[in-house]
Amino acid sequence: MSPAIHEIIVGLNRRGHRRHGAQALVLTLAVVAALTAAEDRRPVEDPAARARLPEFQIIPAATVAELTPASGWPVAATLRTWTVSHGDAGARRYSALTQINRSNVRQLREAWTYRSGDGEGNIQCNPIIVDGIMYVPTVGRAMVAVDATSGREVWRHQLETPDQLGLDDAPARRGLVFWPGEGAYRPRIVFACGKWVYALDPATGRRIADFGSNGRTPLPTGGTAVGVIFDNTYIVPGFSGDLYSYHLGTGALLWRFHTVPKEGEYGADTWVGSARVGANCWGGVALDEQRGIVYAAIGAARPDYIGVERHGDNLYSDCVLALDARTGARLWHFQNIRHDIWDLDNPAPPVLATITREGRAIDVVVAVTKEGGTLLLDRVNGKPIFPFRLRRAPVSTVPGEVTAPYQPYPELPEPISTPEFTLDEITTRTPEAHEFVLKQVQRSAYGWYEPPRLGQPVLYQSSRGGAEWTGACVDVPSGRLYVSSNNLLTKTTLFHSDEEERAASQAPSPGETIYLQTCAACHGVRREGVGMVPTLLGLRHRSSDSEIIELLRVGRPPMPPFPALLENETQRDQLIDFLMRRNQPPGRPRTGRDDRGGYFAVGYQFIKDHEGYPGCEPPWGLLNCIDLNTGRILWRVPLGEYEELTRQGVPKTGTENFGGPTITAGGLVFVTGTYDRKIRAFDADTGEELWSAVLPFGGYAAPSVYEVGGRQYVVVNASGGGRVGTPPGDAYTAFALPE
Repeated sequence: MSPAIHEIIVGLNRRGHRRHGAQALVLTLAVVAALTAAEDRRPVEDPAARARLPEFQIIPAATVAELTPASGWPVAATLRTWTVSHGDAGARRYSALTQINRSNVRQLREAWTYRSGDGEGNIQCNPIIVDGIMYVPTVGRAMVAVDATSGREVWRHQLETPDQLGLDDAPARRGLVFWPGEGAYRPRIVFACGKWVYALDPATGRRIADFGSNGRTPLPTGGTAVGVIFDNTYIVPGFSGDLYSYHLGTGALLWRFHTVPKEGEYGADTWVGSARVGANCWGGVALDEQRGIVYAAIGAARPDYIGVERHGDNLYSDCVLALDARTGARLWHFQNIRHDIWDLDNPAPPVLATITREGRAIDVVVAVTKEGGTLLLDRVNGKPIFPFRLRRAPVSTVPGEVTAPYQPYPELPEPISTPEFTLDEITTRTPEAHEFVLKQVQRSAYGWYEPPRLGQPVLYQSSRGGAEWTGACVDVPSGRLYVSSNNLLTKTTLFHSDEEERAASQAPSPGETIYLQTCAACHGVRREGVGMVPTLLGLRHRSSDSEIIELLRVGRPPMPPFPALLENETQRDQLIDFLMRRNQPPGRPRTGRDDRGGYFAVGYQFIKDHEGYPGCEPPWGLLNCIDLNTGRILWRVPLGEYEELTRQGVPKTGTENFGGPTITAGGLVFVTGTYDRKIRAFDADTGEELWSAVLPFGGYAAPSVYEVGGRQYVVVNASGGGRVGTPPGDAYTAFALPE
């Protein structure tokens, strides 16, 4: 950036702070974008050249001869237990139990509620149950065993608290698994926490001493999702990338697959530039136990929204990836979003299903996506079951960006949502709400796969939906898929960065030291943001000291409050000075652009009306049923309710939701995760809501279904908190029919 532009920025900021506060700062950013773009010599894409390409491309469907015949697995007997989060290795979340069914579900009553008593927070773990004992994490970083008939705590294992807490430091954050043992190796409960895989004795809660070192083995890129067991190995995704296989007896690492290929590996040439991060499997994995194939749903490349230093398709981001479970060798991959600059992850574990095509039963793998599509692929060769349509995508106006020429435009399976926003989707809840949102829209750009722009917000509908990490379940006999989804209007803006990092020869300021100890695990060492955690670059342009203090006081999902920082005003002010780039040591000389190309993004913002409701037309949350045999949506119903709007005569709107469905052979779909803190049961054939109950706190993981002593239960993690923003707690609640 030239000295002249720098002086203009300083002057605008100075006058803006004095005269108009935040509004003037927004103007400053727009001026900065215009001025710095004018001096940027990087090329800008040519829309005329893009327009000359054919409008559509089609990836053909697998031929009848290419379809993989069904193996006959799983059999019903294997689907009556719940020894792995998501129900079984195929992540089907299907229970063959039938005691609770359509005819009696209205009689369901609370059987017990377990409260850990060690704080409040947000847990996203689907519980597992083995021989009448439920194994789960608590908000106090403990793993506990609970009597699954009474809710009585049996044992507790407290895990260490690291110096820095990151998103991957929650024990079994999104799942755990039971291994029955083999030969001399005892049974164990296996889960990830931080940079480790742990193994505990299910009878006592003590660590299995001969697993790794004192019951844990290193997981270099951290862990958050549940893995799968293949023979005597545990295959688990890393939170910040790669997939790993460990020997379940010893904890020895057997293989590692790089989700961002290294030099010389297949796909390495799809990354051009200095940014080679992301493509992490934070949604989870599934396993075809008969064929020895593990499937991973891979997330977006990083940095979010900025691709100028990672040209190319960026494999294996936004892919379904199939690996040989024995060796870790790549068998095939299918990429839906190319060069993702919208954070349109494949966010949930793949689901294994058997469907009927051309009169034959065939085995498929299914992945739901943030942009609202459903990837339906042959399990062995990865070819789509229906033709996969791609549409010519718009070019970017950002200097240096090179967009992919085509993006998904699905026909079948029918999409549950689309990333495209149009004017007729602005809320009409009230005239005031419509006008309030319209004013925001008029200042923004929008369109089908519209790339982020400099200084102008771009609106789209998929940063927090269609599907999310809570994923889908499948009715095993019929091949019907059930998935909850969100319909929220997202806003993202790019800006030129005018911030310098500290020169390596300079000692960090006190504020930077506090930041590295307290905030860097989630927001990144360079304040760049990690995944859903927003960037803090450019914070001084869009926030004030008082707003930061309020955020430290109350938090904002998924960020907790930090009362200790508020109590020490000196440290608080030092941290704020660092975030606002005041009183910092000299910056390093600029010899080129960083892996963000000199830009920063402000994303994960949502357009709301003047009363805080979503700015688009409802339903804002949905439960969807897709017939995978035909690719058609069978039914869709609103999921969740704002009771105050219902009292005003507004039809049920649905709400933002993060819980996910589970289906049973009793013809019921149980689902949680809504703002109104309810668990619901729907008729699997019609979508009719048959039963609901209010949970102690919001339920932000899918229910588990199990049987003990001939009695069937449905249990749900009800810890609250999280992205929906309901009060946090520490409960697990089970329901059953009256005895």
